[in-house]
Amino acid sequence: MKGYLVLENGRIFEGKLLNDCLRAEGEVVFTTAMISYQDIITDPSYYGQIVVMTYPLVGNVGFNEKSFASRGAMIRGLIMREATDFPSHYEMEIDLISFLNKSEIAVLTEIDTRALTRQIRTSGVMGGIITDQIDDLEMLIDKAKQAARDLQGDMVRYVTRRNIMKFGNGNKRVVLLDLGTKKGAISSLTRRGCEVIAVPATTDITEIMKLNPSGVIISDGPGDPEAIPYVMKTCRQMVGQKPMLGIGLGHQVLALSMGATTNRLTFGHRGTNHPVRNLEDNRIYITTQNHGFVINEDSLKPTDMVVTMRSLNDNTVEGIKHKKLPVFSLQFDPEGYPGYSETGFFYDQFLNELR
Repeated sequence: MKGYLVLENGRIFEGKLLNDCLRAEGEVVFTTAMISYQDIITDPSYYGQIVVMTYPLVGNVGFNEKSFASRGAMIRGLIMREATDFPSHYEMEIDLISFLNKSEIAVLTEIDTRALTRQIRTSGVMGGIITDQIDDLEMLIDKAKQAARDLQGDMVRYVTRRNIMKFGNGNKRVVLLDLGTKKGAISSLTRRGCEVIAVPATTDITEIMKLNPSGVIISDGPGDPEAIPYVMKTCRQMVGQKPMLGIGLGHQVLALSMGATTNRLTFGHRGTNHPVRNLEDNRIYITTQNHGFVINEDSLKPTDMVVTMRSLNDNTVEGIKHKKLPVFSLQFDPEGYPGYSETGFFYDQFLNELR
């Protein structure tokens, strides 16, 4: 069936709808990842977004629940040049299109993804709508604009867990403030011998301290960090109480809680190939990222936080740490499970602080 992507600036891209979900509204972003589409589709940091895959062929290995980043699909739409007709992998449980159809996620293919990506890079991230008809273009543009506005509020409330949950056993108890965490973060800690207590984003410092943690992690998640002042308050009160690690959105929230500010990027950092320089040893790491906001470096100067890592693509802040306290944060995902990341040792650094 013929389908369309209508952007809020009026640009229309024509393609083919591959499943039964005929409409999706959200923020249109692109990722440069060549693989990991299962991780992207189920990553809470992509909540509410229509994701453009820049790699031309998607779905080669199908889908399996073991590779989910969270409990299920989080995106609203997926756009690609071509979907694999014959996926094959010994662990495959379902093909990509069937999974998205089951999850009611709109899929648009045969799109000129290079032209669409250039549009986003030039004009910036914007609202869009996937649809099977464009008779009332003015109405569709209004809906696309509204979709972008809807994602400017608190997105964490949609993806955070509702109850306190315990994972693993060990002599180090880590409280994970869940702003939209991925399963990989929890497994990285439990494999290192930690007891992880994952708590909702609304959990205050009194409840956290009752759990008697050795340290606290503020997880990754979706949206604007300034839209979740209740998490900022908790972070501000926690600094100096326990060792702390912020990841992704948690990295930005930690900076805000210390008095810094954040800026919105034109088109964000999304992909598995972002180079980052560690300023402390001058080493360079290839990282996985998914964010649309960054810390304003100038705003860090009056605080007790210093920059430890930078993006080699645009020189933005990728890591900060406190001058005196065991508190640091990372903009990228340090999940350290085999074959995924070379930066899992940052978890080890955090756990060393717990001693």
